[in-house]
Amino acid sequence: EGPNLPVYLVSWNDCQAFIAKINEMGFGTFRLPTEAEWEYACRAGTTTRFFFGDALECNDDDKVYCDTMARYMWWYGNSDYVAAEVAMKEPNPWGLYDIHGNVWEICRDYLGAYLDEAQVDPHGPELGVSRVIRGGARGFNAKRCRSAFRTYMDDGKTNGSVGLRLVLEYP
Repeated sequence: EGPNLPVYLVSWNDCQAFIAKINEMGFGTFRLPTEAEWEYACRAGTTTRFFFGDALECNDDDKVYCDTMARYMWWYGNSDYVAAEVAMKEPNPWGLYDIHGNVWEICRDYLGAYLDEAQVDPHGPELGVSRVIRGGARGFNAKRCRSAFRTYMDDGKTNGSVGLRLVLEYP
């Protein structure tokens, strides 16, 4: 819809076709992040509910506007249910914009239970029905935009609140 709007209304299959095309262009190898990579990038070294803190002064469930959240994310307390231009809110400590809210972001992992033992850069199940999506979106409450919140969607389905964020693999 515009050069500064996020890509959304896509399926996992759409993302794979797009990634295949851009990888043919010779600018490097792009892919979707694993769920673990997504959360690591979202948190940017923080341990709070959002990269900008716990925001305990804000109500997670209501459509009540909150100044703290409004500085960093789009959710149903400030979005009017429409996608916003990227980079209109403050970035996380690593310079990533719109990691909380605006559009859900598809990860490459299938939805599965977390393993009990400690892991380094874990990957989700190899097979499954639904892909993990992270980040929350403009039409959802703040609780669903938290760093740790996860949900899912099927590979062939599209959703007006789901988009993508790409990883450029280091050679």
